Amino acid sequence: DLVSSVFVFPQKSKTAHVQVTAKLKQPLDNFTVCLRSFTDLTRPYSLFSYATETQDNEILLFKPKPGQYELAVGNKLLFFTVPISLGESEHICVSWESSTGIVGFWFNGKPWPRKGLQKGYTVGVPASILLGQDQDSFGGSFDAQQSFVGEISSVYMWDTGISNSAVRSAMYDNPEQTPIFGWRNFPYKIVGEVYLKP
Repeated sequence: DLVSSVFVFPQKSKTAHVQVTAKLKQPLDNFTVCLRSFTDLTRPYSLFSYATETQDNEILLFKPKPGQYELAVGNKLLFFTVPISLGESEHICVSWESSTGIVGFWFNGKPWPRKGLQKGYTVGVPASILLGQDQDSFGGSFDAQQSFVGEISSVYMWDTGISNSAVRSAMYDNPEQTPIFGWRNFPYKIVGEVYLKP
């Protein structure tokens, strides 16, 4: 149980990351990913990277610049514009459903206008899921210029959509539904210089 702990990524690196060791058995027609990050980076960085053997950006949560988040599903991109906050952590959730392609995005618990991406697509397995680096190949090919520096916590993933109230519950590490993996039972392996701290 990692509640009240954070992963600290102390410096730019082309190796340091956290591997999520959960094994996904089924391809995904729906997913939701939530996490909290705290950083003062202004360059591009990767938060959450889900790659398969055939697709390096199967799911990617990326921040190209302050005030903008990028979601990739099957290597197709969507952008959300958010307020620029300095000195505050940011909590985001993103959900996607194959049947409509509709993407939900929540910033600090508040829903943003929904958009669409990759209708009819299926997210593949097996997956390599990492925090703090962008995979350009399965499990590797990192670029230090896209590495995360700062703190990441409260990481959750579901194979379903999510409601506004469930987003707020996840923000406080009290998820309504059992996730595929989550902060209360987080399966992980640290690679390189990352620290788990209170």
